[in-house]
Order: sequence, then C-alpha cells, then structure tokens
Amino acid sequence: MEHTLIKSLFFDTDCISAFLWVKKEWLLHTLYPGRIILPKPVYGEISKVDHLKAQVDSMNASKHLTIEEILVGSAEFEIYNSLAISPTGGQKIIGRGEAASIAFAKVRAGIVASNNLKDISNYIREFNLEHVTTGDILYEALKKRIITESQGNMIWSRMISKRRKLGAHTFSEFLKVYT
Repeated sequence: MEHTLIKSLFFDTDCISAFLWVKKEWLLHTLYPGRIILPKPVYGEISKVDHLKAQVDSMNASKHLTIEEILVGSAEFEIYNSLAISPTGGQKIIGRGEAASIAFAKVRAGIVASNNLKDISNYIREFNLEHVTTGDILYEALKKRIITESQGNMIWSRMISKRRKLGAHTFSEFLKVYT
C-alpha cells in the first residue's frame, strides 16, 4: 500500500487561473478534495476578472476551496513580507500571489501550485518546498484515469489559447519531457 501524506495545495494566480479559464476547476477538487487553499492576495488578483471571481466564489461556497488571509505578525506574514514587500540581501521582489503561496506552504508544510518557475524556483529550493505545476496536476489526473491523454491535450490547447504559459506546446510533449 502506498503511504502518502495529505497536504494542502496553496495555489498562486497563474496555476488556478489555467483551470478557471477553461472551466476545468472540477479537476482540482476531484484530485484534492478539501486541500485547495487560495491565499487572499491570489483571490484579489483573480477578482479583477468577474467570471473567474464568480467561479472561485462558487468553489468557496461549496467548500471546494478555502480563501486564507495572511495575518499581520504571523509567521506567514513575515515570509510574505520578505518576498513581496521588502526583500533582504538583494533578493528580487516576487508577485504577491506567489509570495503568499510560498509563505503558506512553508509555514503549513504544504505544496506550492504555480507555473511561474522563473520567479519562484530559488525560493522553492531555499525553503525546501514541494511544488506542482498545471502539467503535474493534469498528469496526476491522467494517472488516476480522470482524463485521457487526448482530453489532456484538448485542455492544454484551450489553456494555451487563453494565454497560459505551460512550458510545452502540448500535453503529450509535456509527458515526454517532464515525466
């Protein structure tokens, strides 16, 4: 029997948006029931697009995700502040959504869900965090027979048409290169 820890996934804007734009958020709550956390800064970014906000509000109302506030003075706030507001030691400021996801994942021993590897990979290594991308999530859906490779390619294509940056031209290419 495979033994795995049940960890929360802390989504940044680009990763959850990939699923929201193509109306495939059901994949997330099928794969990660009760484990999807959206930091409040991510919710703020998503709220700029009415239909994405409505989808997230619906997921929140049906308990498919939780929106978490970063409290001033908390351990999460200290990390968030050092990444997004006032970095130390010449570090580059990263987006508030990415910073919030990293801060929550670090403090709460969770997983960062982000496609923005360029901005966050140093912090993923520095904080020794687990990390998944949209491709990894679709691959997990494939392994669990929730989608087929063909369906994965259709979803991937629609995500790219919505200007999502996924690192490969097709899902099949992702599978060859990244798995």
